[in-house]
Amino acid sequence: MLTPTIQKHIKNSYQNLQAQLDNFVPRRAQNYLVADIAKTLCGEYHKTNRMLVAEAGTGIGKSLAYLMGTIPVAVLNNRKVVISTATVALQEQLLNKDLPLYRRLTELDFSFIVAKGRQRYCCAEKLALASGSDGGQMAMFESKPQEDDILLLQSLYQALSKNTWDGDRDAWPDPIPNEVWKIIVSDKHTCNHGFNAHRHCPFQKARSELDKNDVIIANHSLVMADAELGGGVILPEPEQTIYVFDEAHHLPHVARDHSAAFASLKGAASWLEKLNQSLSKFASLGDEKRVARFRQQAQESFQALIPELSRLPQQFSAEQFEEGIYRFENGELPTWLDELSRQLKKDSQKATQSVSKIADLISERVREGELASRLAEPALSELGFYIQRLENLQQVWHLMAEPRQEKGAPLARWLEVSKDKDQDFIVHVSPLEIGWQLDQKIWSRCVGAIMVSATMRALNSFQFFCRQAGISMKEEEGVRFLALASPFDYAGNGTLRVPAMKYEPNAPQFTSYLAEHLMEYLQAEQANLVLFSSYWQMKEVAEKIKTTCTQKGWTLQIQGQKSRTEILKKHKNLVKNNKTSILFGTGSFSEGLDLPGDLLQNLVITKIPFSVPTSPVEQAHAEYIQSRGGNPFLQITVPDASKKLIQSVGRLLRKENDSGTIVLLDRRVVSKRYGKQLLDSLPPFKRVIDY
Repeated sequence: MLTPTIQKHIKNSYQNLQAQLDNFVPRRAQNYLVADIAKTLCGEYHKTNRMLVAEAGTGIGKSLAYLMGTIPVAVLNNRKVVISTATVALQEQLLNKDLPLYRRLTELDFSFIVAKGRQRYCCAEKLALASGSDGGQMAMFESKPQEDDILLLQSLYQALSKNTWDGDRDAWPDPIPNEVWKIIVSDKHTCNHGFNAHRHCPFQKARSELDKNDVIIANHSLVMADAELGGGVILPEPEQTIYVFDEAHHLPHVARDHSAAFASLKGAASWLEKLNQSLSKFASLGDEKRVARFRQQAQESFQALIPELSRLPQQFSAEQFEEGIYRFENGELPTWLDELSRQLKKDSQKATQSVSKIADLISERVREGELASRLAEPALSELGFYIQRLENLQQVWHLMAEPRQEKGAPLARWLEVSKDKDQDFIVHVSPLEIGWQLDQKIWSRCVGAIMVSATMRALNSFQFFCRQAGISMKEEEGVRFLALASPFDYAGNGTLRVPAMKYEPNAPQFTSYLAEHLMEYLQAEQANLVLFSSYWQMKEVAEKIKTTCTQKGWTLQIQGQKSRTEILKKHKNLVKNNKTSILFGTGSFSEGLDLPGDLLQNLVITKIPFSVPTSPVEQAHAEYIQSRGGNPFLQITVPDASKKLIQSVGRLLRKENDSGTIVLLDRRVVSKRYGKQLLDSLPPFKRVIDY
């Protein structure tokens, strides 16, 4: 219920915002969003299903809106808030700007923290071993370590011991190479909370801090990792949590990636053989009477798994693989592979359970004082690596053996030629539709959920997102939907021009034609951004125009040739000195690139950002829609392109007084039937269509 106390705190914080910020302009849309979030979470629209899906255009101030609308409801009802983002930049904005500002605006006493996955922290025991402090250094390395790596490990160990570093990879002043980090990274098997030495390790310390805070900043990947573990393992339990998903349009893809699994065939057989050879060594550390049964079960499962995984690649020929991929149509396996998958599922499950039990028995002896930690730690660390691999192998064959459901989309299943090992294949399995899992693991369990983004709709409809995310649009389900327009004067400050072009992007001559004519659409002494849909085309065009740019004294910078930070630093300096700066970028420059004011005045989009269904998952999804009489292009490709095009044009106006021009070099927005839908879903810029 929206109590007078909650209303008072929201009203006071908004009044304080007006007093604290110079040149503050009250935004009706921001007010509306704050009110609707609070009403939704208090059950004003639906008593049990407290969900809001909101598209909030650029400039509304959605971050502050959801903080003002969510935190009073959570704090005054003793609930946690998990704010999940898709980018590090937004996490940093929340941590360093938005949350400190809101804390100054409210009388509520609340705390906040950033949550990171276990893989961002080192394991103190592994670090001690790898640095040589416990004399076990060489056992940690697959090959002889470099001198620089040893010195780095020793520096890390000393800093952790002196409490000048907290074990967080991101908090170390210099990048830690992946080869070094994978040796010392914390994992759930080797980080044993039952051991005294592990109760104060970096991850456990960080995890205990989460419990003390009211607001937790996470990312979509971490939320899904916690959900996969059952919820409440890394983050607070869903039943005690209000979720805010900012940049929510990314969530379905992140969720799908988390539910996918893959493993090699010969590669798995190889490490299983090594584990088989080492099993007696591990078992000797456990109670002999109790461990014997599990060692025998593990060895039996290895003896079944190793020959089958080794033989399986021989059942396929290179001719069956198109560009290194062999996809099972409609996710259906041949009878022999279906039967084999069921057997491999049983054997891998038996192996995982048996080896895990051996590790538990070793840990038990340490806790009871029957075995020294220094003897158990290296063995448990090594076993931890193997158990992780076994769990992954079990998941792959569990999904491969999953029977076809009468309702819903099938699983995408395919083999890929291994790039690391000759005559080896990697088995991949991925769901096509993830909505039901999001509903099962989050929506149906949480206190409430707020989903916001500047690009939540596709073709002016929430339907595409809701179908992906498992959210019902039926009125009786009570989910609240909001589409709040940006306060920017798009028609007065921006022009969208579609020039006359001889070729459309699907014509083979388009790239050459683009290179010949692109200079006509670039502006001298201005900041220009040109967005491409492929790296290949970007490089081709750059190669053909770079000489002309040099002759004119224009500076051309291409995404990927230097870091984004370096490129933007140079771009800002050029603009400051009234020079002509041209940035060439692809997909990642279409979203999250913030160039306000003079830093972007001329935006050129070379083509509608249609995704080509090249990945096996996308191909399988298109195949499934077609099998049901649908049109994959209109149901997936066009709505997806609509969202991406909105994100692309969104680079131009970042602040209220920004102005400039967008040039769209793709005539399909006027020549094709779907083009009008794409144009109508864009902000209301002044339009100039050349004929």
